[in-house]
Amino acid sequence: MPVAIKDVKPTRSELIELKKKIVLSQKGHKLLKMKRDGLIMEFFKLLDQARGLRKEMAAAHVAAMEKVAIAGAVEGSVAVKSASFALRNTPTIEVGRRNLMGVVVPKVSGSSVHTKLTDRGYGIIGTSAHIDEAARSFEDLVETSIRAAETETSMKRLLEEIEKTKRRVNALEFKVIPDLFETRNFISQRLEEMERENIFRLKRIKAKGEAAAKEAETHAELPVPTAR
Repeated sequence: MPVAIKDVKPTRSELIELKKKIVLSQKGHKLLKMKRDGLIMEFFKLLDQARGLRKEMAAAHVAAMEKVAIAGAVEGSVAVKSASFALRNTPTIEVGRRNLMGVVVPKVSGSSVHTKLTDRGYGIIGTSAHIDEAARSFEDLVETSIRAAETETSMKRLLEEIEKTKRRVNALEFKVIPDLFETRNFISQRLEEMERENIFRLKRIKAKGEAAAKEAETHAELPVPTAR
């Protein structure tokens, strides 16, 4: 028996309020289960995206390293470093927010990731296309990394919300609702006992009244003695 039952007053008004709480708890339990299932579906969607982005990022990294190796072999490592130091614009990361199934997840975007050939800062005439290809490959790698960061951070936030929702669902299903039902049954049984006791008391009062009435009738029928 839950400890809270000891403090419950077995009244009809309390029983009515308890039934309302049961209905609300069951509705809340149903909604939380729907939310949990929806979050899990969204999580697996993001998981598939994350796996694809991981592969894409690994391939982009390999391609970028190959391009920079070719550029270094053709132009020399000094020329490649000089071109990298000459870059005018550096990528900037902006983090916003978006709502996903009621969960606030980050929206990561980058600016100045891809730049025009003329805006890279190094001289076009003094460099070859190999350096341009290496720069473009690393820009692709940065862009893929930004998308992967957004997806994986969103997955982490969703997973935290899923665990939180699961705890609430379990608390309602295995603790709150069973305790409410047990308290409701306790009050119903106690009210039935009180009703039986009242009926029994009324019957005793009625029986005593009938017995008293019969006794009065008996005394009234007895002959009155006369004086001699």
